[in-house]
Amino acid sequence: MNRVSLWLKSFTLTAVLLVAGSPIPSKASATVESPAILAQTNAVDIYVPPPEQRNNGICPDVLEPVINNIIDSPTFANGRWGVLVEPLNSSDVIYSRNSNQLLIPASNVKLLTTAAALQTFDPQDLNNSASLREIIRVTNLNSDNGYADNLLQRLGGPQAVRNLLTPLGIDPNGYRQVDGSGLSRANAATATTFVSVLKAMESANGGDLFYSSLPTGGVSGTLRNRFRNTSAQGRVHAKTGTLNGVRALSGYLDNPQYGQIVFSILVNQSNLSGETMIGAIDQVVLQLARLTPCE
Repeated sequence: MNRVSLWLKSFTLTAVLLVAGSPIPSKASATVESPAILAQTNAVDIYVPPPEQRNNGICPDVLEPVINNIIDSPTFANGRWGVLVEPLNSSDVIYSRNSNQLLIPASNVKLLTTAAALQTFDPQDLNNSASLREIIRVTNLNSDNGYADNLLQRLGGPQAVRNLLTPLGIDPNGYRQVDGSGLSRANAATATTFVSVLKAMESANGGDLFYSSLPTGGVSGTLRNRFRNTSAQGRVHAKTGTLNGVRALSGYLDNPQYGQIVFSILVNQSNLSGETMIGAIDQVVLQLARLTPCE
């Protein structure tokens, strides 16, 4: 804790500048993810349920063919997907597709970095806790790569992350981390890993800060221009991931009929535009937003 307390002090001035609205000159400003607009594309043929199901949402037994129809589109014939969807408070699987396959996760790596850092969070240390709050918020909300890499460095590197996350039940074999930001294509992780982190952070140290740092669909951060004017606006709280040939989205979905859902969607396909991958990911999430218990 002494080492963490010392390095957190170095961020105090940065946090003050952020609160004041002053720009922070750094390499990170050039690598922050730009929010992408939800692609309205005809490249993916979306399964349309019968009218009686459309009126009452999507039953769980219909959800699988709906999502499969998106993923199995010829558009994604050369793609690799890793998807896992579970209720927050249950180990039941709502949907799974290659959920234990290691894929390039891009900025979803920041979920590992920030979750680990929050295990060092001490709310009684008022000066340092204020700095860490702002660091976590900027790292996830704006996907700031400089903050994320500095956070990992100050923690002590990838092994420190493993040491902090393993007690939360995160399988160390489910990811390979080489930086804090996800910029490196040598990072790899499974959808199961991110779902495990998201579920563990519900009750882990700093869980409230972790949740509030995530972008909100149609409202804030790197999701502010996605899910606008849809049933998922304001209900998706998730971390984006963006590299060439890589798109990812992992987080929480508030479903009024089915409860809170945790999901991770990773897509790797080098020959496809980012807009097309985002359009398909968002269509999957929109179907999850329609999920409803059926007798």
